[in-house]
Amino acid sequence: MAHRLLLRRLTSVTLREAPRSLQSQSSAHLSPLSSFCWHGTKPPLHHPASLRIARRFCASPASDVSFNIQNQADFTDRVINSTKPVLVDFHASWCGPCRMLGPRLEKMVAKQEGKVIMAKVDIDDHTDLAIEYKVSVVPTVIAIKDGDVVDQFTGVKSEDDLEVFIKKLM
Repeated sequence: MAHRLLLRRLTSVTLREAPRSLQSQSSAHLSPLSSFCWHGTKPPLHHPASLRIARRFCASPASDVSFNIQNQADFTDRVINSTKPVLVDFHASWCGPCRMLGPRLEKMVAKQEGKVIMAKVDIDDHTDLAIEYKVSVVPTVIAIKDGDVVDQFTGVKSEDDLEVFIKKLM
């Protein structure tokens, strides 16, 4: 817990009542800061004397390649009707192997540079989807292309096996 608090403090920069010399240089400081990971829109600059730049720490560059399914309609819209191939990761928060496989999958999907996307389905929250796709073991990964199940596997796989699985999908 203490590490998280320290990390939050380190990842946010606050300049309050900055001296004149720093105020004139604030725009020069923004360009290097813009290379950090921004989630959403960049924070607005309200007053040059109290410039506050908040940013979230990025655990991995794969943070934009996956999304969590919210409900059945969201699944239909973002997975079934997707024009790109989709890897659907059925997982559970209490599952140790799921926590190992998830980051590996995100890393491999990120390597595809947008050709494949990844949807994450928590089976505890979306039991209906797990039943519909006959998921009895987690982690289960299902490859869906043009609304049809193309391939699937269960359990943890190595990065090499994941790469072969994704290449077959494309």
